[in-house]
This record gives sequence, C-alpha cells and structure tokens, in this order.
Amino acid sequence: MDRQLYAARLERKECISEQAQCYHFEFVIDELESFSYAAGQFVSAVADDAKGKQQTRAYSLASAANGNRFDLCVNRVEEGFFSNHLADLPDLPIGAKINVHGPHGHFILREPITDSILVATGTGVAPMRGFTQWLFPADGPDRSNGKQIWLVYGTRYETDMYYHEEFEALARRKPNFHYLPTLSRAQDSWKGLRGYVQNHVAKIVERAARLGLPHPQPAVDPAIPPAELNFEVYAYICGLNFMVTSVRESLAGFGWHRKQIVFERYD
Repeated sequence: MDRQLYAARLERKECISEQAQCYHFEFVIDELESFSYAAGQFVSAVADDAKGKQQTRAYSLASAANGNRFDLCVNRVEEGFFSNHLADLPDLPIGAKINVHGPHGHFILREPITDSILVATGTGVAPMRGFTQWLFPADGPDRSNGKQIWLVYGTRYETDMYYHEEFEALARRKPNFHYLPTLSRAQDSWKGLRGYVQNHVAKIVERAARLGLPHPQPAVDPAIPPAELNFEVYAYICGLNFMVTSVRESLAGFGWHRKQIVFERYD
C-alpha cells in the first residue's frame, strides 16, 4: 500500500548525550500548514542506502503536535544506517530533508485523562515527552484535569538521561507532575533514586493503596465489552522488551487489568 510521503526539513540538531550518542532533532514539513498527530504516535522515515535499497525506520515523536513541526530523539547505532544517516552532518546538514510518512500507532493517552504512571527507559522517553507537552502545554490550558501524573524514567548513567532538565522544570511548575529518574549504575555523587523502574513503579502503587486511592479499582465486570472498559488509573510503558514485560508483570501482580497497561516496546 502506497503511503503519503512528506519532505521534512531539518531545522535543528543537538547531541543531548555524548556518551550514549543520542541526538535531538527538530523537523518542519514546509508543504503542510499543520501536521496533526496524537502525542505518543510515531513516524516512519524512508531513505535509500548506499546500495540503493530503500530503508524504513519507525521513530516515536518526541513532541506534542505543534503546527507543521515535530521532534525526534534517536540513539546513534554502530553500523546502523538510519541513525548514522540522521546524526552525521555531512549526510544530513541543517536544511536537508528526509522523507517520512505517518503518523502511525496507538500508543496514546486514554481519555478522559486519569491518574497515570508513565514508565520509560532510554529513548523510550520520547513519547513521554510528547505526553507531558500535551498535558502541560507551556502556552495553553492544562489538560491534566488535576490528575496525578508520574514519570518514572530509568537509565544506566546520569549522562544518559534525556530531557532531564526539562522534566525537572515541569515538576517544579506543576505540583501534580512527579518526575522520578532512577539510575541502575549510578556513581556515588548521584543523589536521586537507584535501581530499575519496575521497583519504583511498584512503590507508587503500594503508596497509593496505603493512601486509599483506587489503584487498582475493583475487578472488572465481565459483562462489559473490552472496548468499553474505563479505569481510574493507567500505566504507559515504553522501552526495551525486557523492561516492558517486567513492569507489566509487576502491575498484573497488583491486580491491574491488562487494558490498564498501555505499552510500546522495541528490541
């Protein structure tokens, strides 16, 4: 099936982690007045490699919809064609264009907005950045409806935390947004949380239960069709398969329904 391709012009590129070789990209689609998408969706980038073979890679959008613009967060992979094509200035200087199609995907916030636990590792934080920009826009009405939003973000080292200052600033600005970065290989100087994200997600659920909050709510009525199920809290998980599976199993152990757990994983 043929897909509509758009030429996305690179407007800004920044290496946000030298150690992890992670890059933040900002693109503009000049041919469109508006590029509409739901926070959490992805685009597919298309290009021909050195042998003339077409390569396609899916990248989560690292921003909320903003006119005809979108952001990406990409780790450079050794010998990886597309990540190197994006990261290398000789291949893709400022002003150069790539072809993309989309938006695609169903990793989006369920509405009405509920208390939500966002869980990410590595570049899995990209759609979470889109979620937070949509929920708490800098120049628009707050869409969180006062719900409690937790972001549990895990990396190995402090140098691998992408958009760290941005999330810290948001937590200072919005009292119902709770930013919980955790490091699995932290140095002695690190004063924050340590360990894996699944451990801290469990603590959030346990604390909510002690406070009498409905996390989770009572067992689902089997007569309700799955498409009509609504919950008072959701978890949104994005990262490597092992992490996603671990968090899902942890939440299932607390009695969470599988429909409360929305996830996207990659290998």
